[in-house]
Order: sequence, then structure tokens, then C-alpha cells
Amino acid sequence: MRFIPIENAEIEVDLIDVKSRQRAPIVFLHEGLGSIAMWRSRGSYWPQLVCQATRRNGVVYSRRGYGQSSSVDDVRGANRLQPDYMHHEAWKVLPELLSILKIDNPVLLGHSDGATIALLFASRFPTLACIAMAPHVMVEDISISAIKAAKLSYESGDLMNRLSKFHQDVDCAFWQWNDVWLSPAFRSFDIRKACQQITCPLLAIQGRQDAYGTLQQIEDIAPTGLIERQVVENCGHSPHRDQPDATLAYVTAFLADKA
Repeated sequence: MRFIPIENAEIEVDLIDVKSRQRAPIVFLHEGLGSIAMWRSRGSYWPQLVCQATRRNGVVYSRRGYGQSSSVDDVRGANRLQPDYMHHEAWKVLPELLSILKIDNPVLLGHSDGATIALLFASRFPTLACIAMAPHVMVEDISISAIKAAKLSYESGDLMNRLSKFHQDVDCAFWQWNDVWLSPAFRSFDIRKACQQITCPLLAIQGRQDAYGTLQQIEDIAPTGLIERQVVENCGHSPHRDQPDATLAYVTAFLADKA
């Protein structure tokens, strides 16, 4: 594990080395409440499994305010996230991180908010391939209902305790995500037009039982390049946790013929 300074913050980064120098590495982008540690499930570190199966090195990082990355002061006040926070991550922070790591033309693999960030990056920067698991391309009522339920669970249920093992500042991690999603200004968030600028091969994966979005989220992605859509049965918002074997198989097959 290492820390990389970006925008006056220390960003937690895990570099996965499977001794591959010939293929583009995979950059893993976590969900709205995720972190490096959140990629671990059922005793397995899913990015490691993906890198081994595809024979690619990997980069996993925690965005600011998540995991062990620098926290954010006054996250519910002066420094609260704005509706364009995923654009900022995709078009400012991620390019700087890749520049520091000397990575060009990466493979991006994102989940939820991370999938949205991957799509936005691919719409503007050279990308070998993009994998979007349960992305948010627009805001739906089902998403807001699920996020309101998460707020109730955090305030009066066990969600805070469950998340605390993944973040050094769990309040920062939760509220910077929850507040912006439940803000009136965020209801107009929509990246479908930006997705039309994506020219790289794209794999969009979503669970049939996703509580945070309908299948319209992947059906409405219309890139210039080729797109493959996979709907995973008996699966909620986290394909890599709910159906890890099937999801890994989709990713491995998709990347098999990529440089």
C-alpha cells in the first residue's frame, strides 16, 4: 500500500503486480461508499482475482474521504460535494493519478459511482476498454429511495458500524456521498450525452435485482464504440459480490482479445 499526493490530499493506492508488462493495466474505481478494503468479500480480494484471470497488473485506490485516504473537513458544510463531483474525479483527479503512475490508455473497471467515473473518463481520455458495473447515468426515483433508506440505516441502524471497518473517517465517507445524492441539485444529473462520446469497447453489467437503479441505466448507454451488455440474474447492486464467478467470467471474456 502507498499514498500519492493529489490536490492537497494523500490518496491510498494499492498496486497489484502479476508480472504483466505487455498488457494495459486495470484501474479499479470503487462505489459511492467504497474503498480499497471494500473490494474484499468472502475472503477474496476481487481486483486480485481479476488481475490474475486477465493477466494484467492493477491499480486500486480510495477516493478522498474514503478508506485510508485523507479525510475532508466540514464535509457537510463548506466542503460538501457538488453535483459534478464524479466529473471532477474523472476529468481531474484520475488523469493526475494516471500521470503520476505513468499509465496511458488504461482499462477501467468501475462499480456504481466508480462505474460512472469510468464512463466519464472514457468519454474524454484515451481508454483501451471500459467496464461499468451498475453505473448511474441518470438519477431515478428508485435510486433516491434506496439512498434515503441508507440514510435511515446509518442514523438508526447498523450501517455505521458495518462501514466503519472500511473507512478511517466513516462519517466523512457516508455523508459526502449521501448529502449530494439527496440534494435537489443532483436530480438533474445525467451523463447519457457524454457517454455518446465513448469510442473504446465497453462492457456494461447490472444485476437484475439492483435496488439502486433499473436496467435503463445500462440500456441508455449509447457510445460511438462497441458495447456489450450483461444482465446478471439473482444479483443486486454489486455483481462482483453477489455473483462473483459469473461477473469475473464476463470481465475475463471481454478483455481476452484486448491488448
